[in-house]
Amino acid sequence: MNKTWIVLGATAGAASAVALAPVAIAAMGFTSAGIAAGSVAASMMSSAAIANGGGVAAGGLVAVLQSAGAAGISTGLGAAAASIGGALGGAGGWLARRFK
Repeated sequence: MNKTWIVLGATAGAASAVALAPVAIAAMGFTSAGIAAGSVAASMMSSAAIANGGGVAAGGLVAVLQSAGAAGISTGLGAAAASIGGALGGAGGWLARRFK
């Protein structure tokens, strides 16, 4: 059974996810200068603050994404992005091989 499509898809997916994660985080409004007004990030922060009684929980999704926007992607976040991208890319490669 030829698994070339699956390997290529997983590799491309993992590499793309790691490369595009910082772009996606910035596009959401998590920047090095803080959360951009009127952005998706601002909406997320508002929702998190309302849910937590006025503050944003340390270690929560908003805090992690803001940290990544301000300081860059950590090793753990990069590994998570690569894992998800690799899985999705591998699934795409499997589909391409199956339906070619």
